[in-house]
Amino acid sequence: MQSIRKHFFFPLFLSSLLGISVPALAQTDSTDDLSNMLAESSGKAPKDYVYASFKTTRLINGHSIEQTGKGILDFKISHRFSTMSGGVHDFFGLDGATIRLGLDYGITKDITVGIGRSSLYKEYDGFVNARILRQTKNDDMPITLSYVGGMSITSLESSKLLGRSLVSPEKYPFSNRLYFFNQLLIARKFNNLFTLQLMPTHVHYNFVNTDSEPNDIFALGAGGRIKLNRRVSLNLEYYYQFNQLTGTSNSLSAGFDIETGGHVFQLHFTNSMGMTERTFIGQTTDKWSDGGFRFGFNIARVFTIVKPKEFSKSGEKNW
Repeated sequence: MQSIRKHFFFPLFLSSLLGISVPALAQTDSTDDLSNMLAESSGKAPKDYVYASFKTTRLINGHSIEQTGKGILDFKISHRFSTMSGGVHDFFGLDGATIRLGLDYGITKDITVGIGRSSLYKEYDGFVNARILRQTKNDDMPITLSYVGGMSITSLESSKLLGRSLVSPEKYPFSNRLYFFNQLLIARKFNNLFTLQLMPTHVHYNFVNTDSEPNDIFALGAGGRIKLNRRVSLNLEYYYQFNQLTGTSNSLSAGFDIETGGHVFQLHFTNSMGMTERTFIGQTTDKWSDGGFRFGFNIARVFTIVKPKEFSKSGEKNW
């Protein structure tokens, strides 16, 4: 028997679609200056926020609490090769690969939206990342808290998606192709060298192969960043599933962030082939203990789409 449960999260769907018209990383925002001016006029000291908890908006596979700056477009290229267990025959996994192309855009300094397309399952995804609380240097607010919600749609042929299920491709409705996730990001930057982040996560599958498998997966992620020098940091990420789909394992990843001017290169090893929450959290099938880990990388390149007002006049003068 198959289990098909249809849950249409229209708010998440609409939020995700916003990324089509806007999607990206900036540490400053012109509204910060305005906030400081208003605070000074009212006799209140401006809040001194903590910055640069992570180098980019991705920890490794999952989101970090960093936001894309207002008016900034972040173009992301993510690549995962095959497992290294094949040795020389598969050139240590380099013979095979999956890729995700994504666009993230900062609507405000606290809200980022994004869209992406993955070659694995030919999947389209969208998300919204909203910062709720922000850590301050004086510890009036000790953590940064964000909510991330999104959805994905697979466009793979029905016959390849069904696997061992008994549903025929002709009777496979569009709603079975939908997946949703909700996540909280809770992070604290303890000092200039170390940041810790927790990620309680819910992933919903509209379709699973059997009644014995859950449509809803609950997981707790943990990750962190250790700064090695001005441009390089060590990142770790792990997701523990409280319930699982058949044949899956927990996602474990480790790697390095390398900053070079306008680029951030993330080089890492992971047992997850997928790069969307529903794939790397709930559908990782390889294990590190069996040699089922692979090399991968993320590349981020940012572009200024909406120039801050304070730079507009100076830009015209220089031009």
